[in-house]
Amino acid sequence: MKALILVDIQNDFLPGGSLAVPEGDAIIPLTNQLQEYFDLVIATQDWHPANHKSFASNHSGKKPYDVIDLHGIQQILWPDHCVQGSSGADFPKSLEMNKAEIILRKGTDPEIDTYGAFYDNGHLKSTGLAGYLREKNVQEIYLTGLAGDICVYYSALDGLAENFTTFFVEDATRPLSMEEYIRTMKIYTAKGGKLIRSSDIRNY
Repeated sequence: MKALILVDIQNDFLPGGSLAVPEGDAIIPLTNQLQEYFDLVIATQDWHPANHKSFASNHSGKKPYDVIDLHGIQQILWPDHCVQGSSGADFPKSLEMNKAEIILRKGTDPEIDTYGAFYDNGHLKSTGLAGYLREKNVQEIYLTGLAGDICVYYSALDGLAENFTTFFVEDATRPLSMEEYIRTMKIYTAKGGKLIRSSDIRNY
């Protein structure tokens, strides 16, 4: 069985949001179309408390994109984004959500960031996604969403580590940094990850 995972397609990551991914909104029509080709659709949602330690605003004298050590893990400090209950944390109205069987909220622990859909950044706690997919007899996962070089990338790496055949849908993601995206895709493919275009799925 195949599952489509929509990673963090939320208002704060779209143009006009507090942590906007360039052209992030361009993936929405494509993501909506792709859902027709999957029996199982899952969405993740960044869902941070206002006191989250990944926010630069919660560290005196620090500014966004500074890097600190947070409990032994290198942490980029971000602008406040996807705060629980805020409009920035909402899914855009243009995103089709009726097919999403579950919405998995992540980043809820103020002490550690959670980029990927499977684990927090320190791999201290599982989100339960791997077990859910196995329960559904999923063998292949297809990843779309934002940002391609961060949350989608880490979701893909963890998908591989959990022994799912993992596909990164290139035209249904956008990176925060193209340079970083090129670097991360080399790592991902070296580990056995697959790159695919949405047209390949539609013609499968």
